[in-house]
Amino acid sequence: MKNVTDPFLSLGYWPSAGSFGFNTDILATNPINLSVVLGVLIFFGKGVLSDLLDNRKQRILKTIRNSEELRGGALEQLEKARARLLKVEMEADEFRVNGYSEIEREKWNLINSTSKNLEQLENYKNETIHFEQQRAINQVRQQVFQQALQGALGTLNSCLNNELHLRTISTNIGMFGMMKEITD
Repeated sequence: MKNVTDPFLSLGYWPSAGSFGFNTDILATNPINLSVVLGVLIFFGKGVLSDLLDNRKQRILKTIRNSEELRGGALEQLEKARARLLKVEMEADEFRVNGYSEIEREKWNLINSTSKNLEQLENYKNETIHFEQQRAINQVRQQVFQQALQGALGTLNSCLNNELHLRTISTNIGMFGMMKEITD
């Protein structure tokens, strides 16, 4: 096996500076090429790479600051929303309590109104019953009076003569006239 360090030690075997050629020994040329390329990249690319990294760092920091500001705004909006929710819940509870008390008040008003209406209907019923009783009593009195009058007339007609009969009739007519005035 060939030693890896041989190309570096045999620098004396390289052709003179006057000729140009390709070195096909990959192991010998790669480290040299890589060191030259890296040296050039470091020398010329250090500023560009540094600027790119600084720009990237600034964008990341700016994004973080924006995110923090957005987070703060979101937290503030969340607190406002919670306060509004609490206020709305309190108002809803107040409406609920007021609604229940209003329902109770309306219920008692309806019960009282219905009670008064029932009382009035009961009074009207009692007045109607009393009126009908009085009317029935008056009808019975009139019928009893008419029957008594017919019976008395029948008795008088059979017992009285014409003159006494006429006098009794005129007396009774006078009494009926007075009774009619009393009842009116």
